[in-house]
Amino acid sequence: MLAEEDILLLRERVKQRIDLQGAVEDSELLGVIEQVVFEWSASRVLTAAGKHQAVRRLFHSFRGLDMLQPLLDDPAVTEIMINGHEEIFIERAGLISRYPQSFESRERLEDLIQSIVGSVNRVVNESSPIVDARLKDGSRIHVVLPPVALKGPTLTIRKFPERQLLMDDLIARGALPSEAAELLGRLVEAKYNLFISGGTGTGKTTFLNALSRFIPADERVVTIEDSAELQIRNVPNLVSLEARNANTEGKGAVTIRELIRASLRMRPDRIVVGEVRGGEALDMLQAMNTGHDGSLSTGHANSAKDMIARLETMVLSAAELPIPAIRGQIASAIDIMVHLSRLRDGSRRVTEIAEVAGFHDGDVQLNTLYRYAEHEGGAGEEMSAVGGLVPTGRGLIDTRKWEMAGFQRREVDAG
Repeated sequence: MLAEEDILLLRERVKQRIDLQGAVEDSELLGVIEQVVFEWSASRVLTAAGKHQAVRRLFHSFRGLDMLQPLLDDPAVTEIMINGHEEIFIERAGLISRYPQSFESRERLEDLIQSIVGSVNRVVNESSPIVDARLKDGSRIHVVLPPVALKGPTLTIRKFPERQLLMDDLIARGALPSEAAELLGRLVEAKYNLFISGGTGTGKTTFLNALSRFIPADERVVTIEDSAELQIRNVPNLVSLEARNANTEGKGAVTIRELIRASLRMRPDRIVVGEVRGGEALDMLQAMNTGHDGSLSTGHANSAKDMIARLETMVLSAAELPIPAIRGQIASAIDIMVHLSRLRDGSRRVTEIAEVAGFHDGDVQLNTLYRYAEHEGGAGEEMSAVGGLVPTGRGLIDTRKWEMAGFQRREVDAG
């Protein structure tokens, strides 16, 4: 493996031989890189594999994401976390470890960040030091620059899977049992409004994508996101909307709230909001309450009950409404809560499926249908999490949509 100072030296030699400001074909750039590496290695002991690695690394420094490219190409790596140019961590198979390589300088990392952000028409600088964007493959990126980031430029990349995970894949991974998956699929088909909650990195977007496969193909769907990640491929009549940050003059921003309102004039059968974080929760609930049954969304919370409380806070940030009115609206808008958790062994599981059973005694009532339980002997100190989602024995209370979809009530009476 070449040292970073060697890569920096070779990179400068390549830049001296080619006009990077003009239109340079990849083949031309690759040819120059190969020539520079060959000349440089003539006076050194470098294996053929070492030469190949040097050529790839240099090419990625110009056309790809430099030293990060191998991590992006590795399907086992799900997240890349850069805490400054000398400190990189990766998540592989649910476990986080430190990556042995680092950037040669803070300036090189800053150049890479500007290249990524500029490619998606976003701006990040000292006056606007935080930005969300995505790569061409759909991977989500989050950037924080100094002086906000004290250790230097911070870049987090959440990779998109090469192949969209289906519900069968999640069942095979132990995320939920097949009978619970079948129930959720029928609930989506029957146009129940579903809300997916969970902590950071629990797989909410992945699960939302899997659920979207149960949306009938003859419906019109509008998706609304901060950064486009959803992959709804089974619905031809699909409109995808993405929020936009303000420009350097503080103008041109398009918020999630504005997009939800605009979507109501597009005659959607369902509205899918990738994630609610603030005042847009009010608009989402109003959309669910005005004939857009079967809508889906996600949010950050520690449990289904906690998500209800967080939605209250989000709505309050948008309008001064009485708490009972907010809770009543949540109870009438959302039908089913699905909570995801990341367990101690790094696995992502569905840990609760609950029906929102109305508004009684000043509170939103939940009817839990499935709950995660540790198997006997599985709650020890070992890393492996031994447990699963088990039915509570309760059935759906509100079966109106279920029966209107042509399903039999007895299929949900036992949970």
